[in-house]
Amino acid sequence: MRRTMQHSTDIAFAGETLMGSKPSAASLTVLSALEGAGLEAWIVGGWVRDALMGAPGHDIDICCSGSWEESAAALRSRGIAVVESGVKFGGITAVVDGARIEVTAYRLDGFYTDGRHPENVQRATCVEDDLARRDFTVNAMAWHPARGLLDCYDGRGDLERRQIRAVGEPRRRFEEDALRMLRAVRFACRLDFAMDPATAQALAECAPLLDQVARERVGIELEGILVTRHGGDALIRYPELMCAAIPELARMRGFDQRTPYHAFDVYDHTARVLTVAGELSRFRIDGGDPSAPPSPSLMWAALLHDIAKPDCFTVDERGRGHFYGHPEAGAKLAEKIIRRLSCSNDLIRDVSLLIHDHDCPLNPDRISLLRQMQRFARSGVDTARLMGELLDLKRADTLGKASGCFYYVEEIERMREMCRELLANREAYSIKTLDLAGSDLIARGMAPGPRIGEALNRALEGAIVGAVANEREALLAYLGF
Repeated sequence: MRRTMQHSTDIAFAGETLMGSKPSAASLTVLSALEGAGLEAWIVGGWVRDALMGAPGHDIDICCSGSWEESAAALRSRGIAVVESGVKFGGITAVVDGARIEVTAYRLDGFYTDGRHPENVQRATCVEDDLARRDFTVNAMAWHPARGLLDCYDGRGDLERRQIRAVGEPRRRFEEDALRMLRAVRFACRLDFAMDPATAQALAECAPLLDQVARERVGIELEGILVTRHGGDALIRYPELMCAAIPELARMRGFDQRTPYHAFDVYDHTARVLTVAGELSRFRIDGGDPSAPPSPSLMWAALLHDIAKPDCFTVDERGRGHFYGHPEAGAKLAEKIIRRLSCSNDLIRDVSLLIHDHDCPLNPDRISLLRQMQRFARSGVDTARLMGELLDLKRADTLGKASGCFYYVEEIERMREMCRELLANREAYSIKTLDLAGSDLIARGMAPGPRIGEALNRALEGAIVGAVANEREALLAYLGF
């Protein structure tokens, strides 16, 4: 028998679509199966939020009045496959034509003894109780095609005001789950929203609670913030939280660089570099999609490029500050930080390379650029991508300095264009890009062995310095064949 409940919904939002967004056929199939068994079900969370903003939604979550066992039975009776994915917290996954729909029972969370997970969960009697436990008002709305929009905490109003606000008392929300603090910042950055003042105050006051969260989860949320292109805003607006996530950042706050090349302290300079790097990532030399999110390696490098400056600071006899060796020291410290956050080995490698070379002299001439490409290629990276990111980082670093340094931007853009031409012309910068292989030398009578590698390196050096064209016959002739 159908369970009927009364809800204060806005029926004006009922219909096949929500603000023009239509739920997937798979989600409607799941909704129908649950309600056909007498259960009540709603679409909740991010899809509702994004639909109200007129943004395309993808993943759809459903919450249901039944226990996970009742929901699973209802779905299986309609031939829908069920994965018992999160039954400890009342959740299962329905699989319809390959699409996965998360279905969770109405629930109340118990005490959060570890600052991350509830010690236990209890069945809730209504969807309103389930929405009350959620993190932010914009994520605490439910929608049903027939019943319309259920918005107990004015999430739609916060969308219109473009602000992130915690459900209920902000401090309690963050004490329950400290990771919610970084999620709040990620949502604010992703949506380009402000933070509700009470929520922002709680972020600052509760920042030390972040120590309770697994470093891997912190790393994932930080990367989510960085790839929004608004990481610089996060540093400026939420410094207590960002410094709790990466304690080494705290030393940079207020650190006077005492040099005419810089108009800002190390921390504010870093925030500006992050902002510019995010915008510059739209301009690619590797043929990538300019509308895609920025490369994580570029954004991590922008965040940490000057992380070792406080360690390397010296003052000369004129009272001018210097940071000799900070790129090399920064690469090592950044590796330590990112490894602590359980990031991938490839990301660690790329970020370390970018930071190590971000202050190295680079000129708009062919040999200088090919030498830099050669250094990257030796590390086995995607050289075209990393060259683009290095130039992005250099330009962002320049634009984060005093205005007297801005002249270098024109040179950087010349180098960017030259890199495009070098790649298009298939100039050699590594053995792999050389138009000559060991098999060609063997075919000309050279015995296999170390001499093959020596000859290829000699040919590569000749191609880089312009002594020979990167063409097989010309390279063979250059080697005396």
